[in-house]
Amino acid sequence: MKKIFLVILAFFVAASVYSQNDGINKLSSSFKIVRLKYSGGGDWYNDPSAEVNMMDYLKKNTVIDVDESKFYSVDINSDDIFNFPFILITGHGNISFSDTEVKRLRQYLERGGFLYADDDYGMDKAFRREIEKVFPDQKMQELPFDHKIYNSHFSFPAGLPKIHEHDAKPPQGFGYYLNGRLCVYYTYETNISDGWAEPREHDDPPEKREESFKMGTNIIVYVLNN
Repeated sequence: MKKIFLVILAFFVAASVYSQNDGINKLSSSFKIVRLKYSGGGDWYNDPSAEVNMMDYLKKNTVIDVDESKFYSVDINSDDIFNFPFILITGHGNISFSDTEVKRLRQYLERGGFLYADDDYGMDKAFRREIEKVFPDQKMQELPFDHKIYNSHFSFPAGLPKIHEHDAKPPQGFGYYLNGRLCVYYTYETNISDGWAEPREHDDPPEKREESFKMGTNIIVYVLNN
């Protein structure tokens, strides 16, 4: 019995080491949305109800094994980041990544992680500047409307839905790729995650909130299947 226990223990230790060194830790089967902390002065923590409500929506409308619906967050410099295949960055105002954080975020993405960035009106300039440090070898690309992310679960033939007016520009979805895999998805001039927040936060009409939840579902389903 002791030998069996030691063999099992060795397996999980080896799997954990492999996950930390070579890929995102997949030992936990339950999905969670994890907010990325950042420096620079922007409110990375705003609307903490957003992820809670989005996770509840996933439980009701998909077969995804979703973890407890609560607000999760992680620091780029923490090894915990490698436990989460999906992280969200949003907020208003400035973002600043140190040289170490740039390398860590690149490492996270190279190991199979996914970053969803949602401009909460005021984040655009800073996010574009900082993410270019992570991808000095390529330019941000706008995703075409026929990209699978717009049809992975619900159909959005015209691309992103417009949730908030902001500057009254059309919504756009951009991405970065590593080895042919979309690893960063950036939504601009729509604010999908604000639609996930409690209705009293932004007074979004029910139909807009539903569109935001459906698009959020598409993003997550796409990530978990690619």
